[in-house]
Amino acid sequence: MPATDNGNVSFFKSANGVATISFYHPAQNSLPAALLNDLTANIEQAGNDDEVKVIVLKSEGDRTFCAGASFDELLQIKDKNAGALFFSGFAKVINACRKSPKIVIVRVQGKAVGGGVGLAAAADYCLATQFAAIKLSELAIGIGPFVISPAVTRKIGLPAFSQLSIRATDFQTAQWACDKGLYNEVFQDIAGLDAAIAELTAKLSSYHQDALTGLKQILWEGTEDWDELLTRRAAISGELVLSPFTQQALQRFLSGNR
Repeated sequence: MPATDNGNVSFFKSANGVATISFYHPAQNSLPAALLNDLTANIEQAGNDDEVKVIVLKSEGDRTFCAGASFDELLQIKDKNAGALFFSGFAKVINACRKSPKIVIVRVQGKAVGGGVGLAAAADYCLATQFAAIKLSELAIGIGPFVISPAVTRKIGLPAFSQLSIRATDFQTAQWACDKGLYNEVFQDIAGLDAAIAELTAKLSSYHQDALTGLKQILWEGTEDWDELLTRRAAISGELVLSPFTQQALQRFLSGNR
């Protein structure tokens, strides 16, 4: 695992056309703007590569999958435009997954919070371990899961999204997430998770690419307005993050635990 305070995104393409995009950040795989931009660029690159048959999106380490937005970076936002720009980073990643002609598999080895839940929801197929509990903590810090809500609601439905959003300080189990439709399969450990992903991607890479692309289009029918929709949602979050309530909440969270 790279030892860097800034984190990184890596790209690897296997001989059978499986592109693995992996991100890392020392703060529980949280996502600052630079990593969000790199994720978008790598997803788009893989989608445009004729040699790539399927994309796997994952994070490094054996604990937290993704802690969501970088709280340190949120505290640096000083105006609405900067706020909207930051949250549009999550919008761009979700839309890159949505618009990619390749099937996107997301691997969730541990807890997913906030935007991390959004990444899982952007998958065409999502596999997780039993340790991959989820939480939408946004209301607890004075903002809401506005950017990711279309993707999450699309997977788990409005009642489950309401529970997840309103119970902002409570984790829901990986089995709950699977029962609601966010995860397609849940495994006992990382070894089982990785074996299943290897088997699944090997099968998918052998299928007719045009058929996979056609399936992808069907899976995302009705989301054609998301470029505009998620951009509008990013502006809402970008304004709320400037409130004294949110700034104070972020400071408290940084001095304790998420």
